[in-house]
Amino acid sequence: MTRNGIFHVGGALAVVAGLLATSSPRARAEEGPRVIVITAKRFEFSPKEITLKKGETVKLQLKSEDVTHGFFLRPLGIDTDIPAGQTAEVTVTPQEVGRYRAICDHFCGAGHGGMKMTIVVEEATGSAGGK
Repeated sequence: MTRNGIFHVGGALAVVAGLLATSSPRARAEEGPRVIVITAKRFEFSPKEITLKKGETVKLQLKSEDVTHGFFLRPLGIDTDIPAGQTAEVTVTPQEVGRYRAICDHFCGAGHGGMKMTIVVEEATGSAGGK
């Protein structure tokens, strides 16, 4: 095989190795936590419900489309303000399975009391012990 042919074969092997490395579970884990975008506007959160896995670290990107809102969920240790027109980020790793209600705890107008969403935490699947 010529020197040029060896170079092409070596390059092809490097590309294949790179693709395999980036598709491995370990490589995906190193990319960081899953990101979920939650939008806040008078007088709702969208989506109204999200599902998380017990033990999975997730980054919540909380975006306000209008005024300052709050995002409060005591069981998961979340209590943050979402400034008007901005994004706040919260990282959470739920440890208990259940259904939780997040609320806006920053008065945002007459419909403020109904500004809620549900976070469902399910048992993780595919981990050790069948959970």
